Amino acid sequence: MTVVYIDSLFLLNLIVDYLLLLGAARLSGAALRRPRLALGAVLGAAYACAVFLPGLGFLEHPAVALSVAGAMALVAFGGSRGLLRGFLSFLALSCALGGGVLALSLLGARGVGLERGVLSPHVDLGVLLLSAAGCYAAASLVFRRSAAHGIRELVEAVLTLEGRQVTLTALLDTGNTLTDPVTGRGVLVVEGERAAPLFSRPLGAAELRDPVGTLTQMEDGTRFRLLPYQAVGVECGLLLAVRLDRVKVGEREYRGVLAALSPTRLSDGGGYSALVGAMEG
Repeated sequence: MTVVYIDSLFLLNLIVDYLLLLGAARLSGAALRRPRLALGAVLGAAYACAVFLPGLGFLEHPAVALSVAGAMALVAFGGSRGLLRGFLSFLALSCALGGGVLALSLLGARGVGLERGVLSPHVDLGVLLLSAAGCYAAASLVFRRSAAHGIRELVEAVLTLEGRQVTLTALLDTGNTLTDPVTGRGVLVVEGERAAPLFSRPLGAAELRDPVGTLTQMEDGTRFRLLPYQAVGVECGLLLAVRLDRVKVGEREYRGVLAALSPTRLSDGGGYSALVGAMEG
């Protein structure tokens, strides 16, 4: 009879599930919300322990396992439009890891610990690391186009203009290539409505949708300028932009950054209200 220690089982699956969810987020281009990834991993680790408890053998059914995987993805990635892509990436990585462990066992590797469909503490660390590296490399090739969107992570951004400040949740997206044509630095894209506290006269959505007319009516437009951009369905558009005194993104601080004011929401679920690209010039 095989003895399984719940604490070791939980810890192993917690680490592996977190890394799988992290890899899925990177491959799918989903936002890296690490606390949510950790909660999803906790759910997966709890499931791995539950399948070994007496009377809970039904949890081994594929339909139940798939439902748990879906719940893990929902917790980790939220209800955004990227949920499906993140879920499929998570499934692909999980299947690749399981296949890698099984393949190594067929090749004679010892200490392979797949029991009841989950990793057990009897797994050999070398086998696990080799399998994980192989499955991530293979999945990266398959999802290279998705991964090309860059790293996406939610961070806190503090914007300062003439002594006024506003704190926003920003999506750190290295796939965002909008740049200041004068300095070559990355541009911060901000929802105009959320940036209103920065200005002595708040700019409404109607004014932001007419950046040319708004700029010409400004009494002091030295800080403001028009920024050309391209997007899906927009071949050549203009955004009203303002040069900020200071921007603090996470622990890093930047001066003289150009912030483009969007007349519409940037996040479908409202999870963030700013986009941060490569801020270095």
